[in-house]
Amino acid sequence: MNRRSFLAAALTPLSAPAFAQEAWPARPLRLIVPFAAGGPTDIVARIVAPHLAATLGQPVVVDNRAGAGGVTGVDLIVRATDALTFGIASAGGLAIAPNLDRRTPYDPVRDLAPLTLGVLVPEPLVVPASSPFRTLRELIEGARARPGTLNYGSTGNGSMPHLAAEQFRAAAGIELVHISYNSGGQLATAILRNEVQLGFADLPVLLPHIQAGGLRALAVGTETRLPWIPDVPTFRESGLPSVDASNWHGFVAPARMPEGPLATLRRAMIAALQDPELRERLTQQGAIPGGNSPEEFGAFIRNENAKWADVIRRNRIAPD
Repeated sequence: MNRRSFLAAALTPLSAPAFAQEAWPARPLRLIVPFAAGGPTDIVARIVAPHLAATLGQPVVVDNRAGAGGVTGVDLIVRATDALTFGIASAGGLAIAPNLDRRTPYDPVRDLAPLTLGVLVPEPLVVPASSPFRTLRELIEGARARPGTLNYGSTGNGSMPHLAAEQFRAAAGIELVHISYNSGGQLATAILRNEVQLGFADLPVLLPHIQAGGLRALAVGTETRLPWIPDVPTFRESGLPSVDASNWHGFVAPARMPEGPLATLRRAMIAALQDPELRERLTQQGAIPGGNSPEEFGAFIRNENAKWADVIRRNRIAPD
């Protein structure tokens, strides 16, 4: 199954399972978030946790364990032995860090059990509203006419905005200069001020500026156009089908979790992500709700690892 076909299945909720009376869990569960409170991954976790608790009949306690760009928290999930600890992680911790830094202490495929995709977060390519480039084709032609004179911003070496831009640069056959910022907010401000002439970032970071007219979105890497910015074409429509970059947050458990609790947790996660109110809240965050099967999510993680490993290797990207 190719990734685009997979995403169509991944974002289609499954039929609701029937729950029998379970002995597990008899105590509260711990949901590890590998980032500080208030960030995108944390928001998704806190939206999902109450619905999961209602299904399982036990509290789900969110435990923020930030550090090393998400690696510290994922490693805690891997090492958990109590059968009550699971977590949520982003593309960075599950598909980028293991390929970017050999010191990453876990293998996401070997050491984690996939539960389900939580959300897919689109990464639009934007330029300042003052930019002369009104379409993706105009941007590419401008970059080819003046090689190495256009700057793109990111949130650091190996970040999703960096890898998305490198994927685009290679597909378009253009030369761009990379400038790194410390956060998505700083990156958006830099593009608004034309300090950099283009960039990718999570849709929730960019959407207010797009809607206010400060930024112009030229393309999105999703299979179909987005309801928030329906006039913006996909890269496939624009002639670059290989540009396929989206951030994402997914739920995982330690691979050592016993099969009984693991199966119950998987069913409960999928059921929670089917709730219409929950899906609406996630959509309001600028994210596409997930809820796919563990097998589909596992295939997705493997595909994402292979894709970003190739981008990292070809462009000789090293961690900051």
